[in-house]
Amino acid sequence: MLPIDAQLIHCRWTGESTWIPFGDFRPGLEYENHTSHPAPGQLAIYPGGISECEIFFPYGGCTTASKVGQLAANHFASVFGEEGWEDRLREVGRRCLWEGAQAIRITEETD
Repeated sequence: MLPIDAQLIHCRWTGESTWIPFGDFRPGLEYENHTSHPAPGQLAIYPGGISECEIFFPYGGCTTASKVGQLAANHFASVFGEEGWEDRLREVGRRCLWEGAQAIRITEETD
């Protein structure tokens, strides 16, 4: 699925998180490393089913959920960086909440 070029939107039901909605797209994933409580910086994908396919991008405490209730999503990547990454991640959440959707590009980084 990479790279992903999308709009990051503030979540409505999950708490301190942003998300990328994919609508009717189904990636054909099964549950693996799934959680309803990803930590800040842990990207998790809900592959679709009772709600639309989506990627959660938490910046604080959250529970993966939709209007139909709690969801379990697969933790598939983590965003960490140099010192201060937590503050930058919270700033992304603040911008999505107060300024609207933010452009995002997700790519794979190799060492």
